[in-house]
Amino acid sequence: MEKTGAARGRPRSFDRDAALAAATRLFWERGYEATSVGELTEAMGIRPGSLYAAFGDKAGLFREVVHAYGRSPVGAFIGRALSEEPTAYRAFARILREAAAIYPDPSHPAGCLTISAATNVTVQDTGIAVFLRDLRNANLAAFRDRLREAQREGELPAGADPRALAGYFAAVVQGMSQRSRDGAGPAELTEIAELALTVWPGRRPDS
Repeated sequence: MEKTGAARGRPRSFDRDAALAAATRLFWERGYEATSVGELTEAMGIRPGSLYAAFGDKAGLFREVVHAYGRSPVGAFIGRALSEEPTAYRAFARILREAAAIYPDPSHPAGCLTISAATNVTVQDTGIAVFLRDLRNANLAAFRDRLREAQREGELPAGADPRALAGYFAAVVQGMSQRSRDGAGPAELTEIAELALTVWPGRRPDS
């Protein structure tokens, strides 16, 4: 009797990290909606069956890509600045200045993955739009919490509005991401970052 082999029909094994890196680049460049499963499997060097077996579906792959991006240096710089800097002003100055360097860096697609990938998500993929919106809103909440803490500690004056200030800085970061995708380089983005910091209420600590 001919031996069929236990692996018949099984998806071929692959380097998961390398495959995720390829998928990340594609989603980052094109956005979620414009990236097809066929394009993903070609870039990742795997068959569709391997993608579905490993990640469930395109949405599952995208979620894993975003979580991996959020742990990487280019995706984690906001959280690191908020937790590591001793003052809120220094945290936000660092966020804007690092965004000015990271977003146009030619070693990866321009901008922020979680901002740019949300473009043109259809009704059928509402879950992905909500997923990305929740991530952006989590950053906004972290901004607001850090600014409220600064106000309690006296770094921000009593008349400052942490909610409005958080929204302002979130809008600036998102705008910087889009400007980088439109071709803005580090010099222009640094000018935007420094101008944005001039709205800081009250006396600014040393930056």
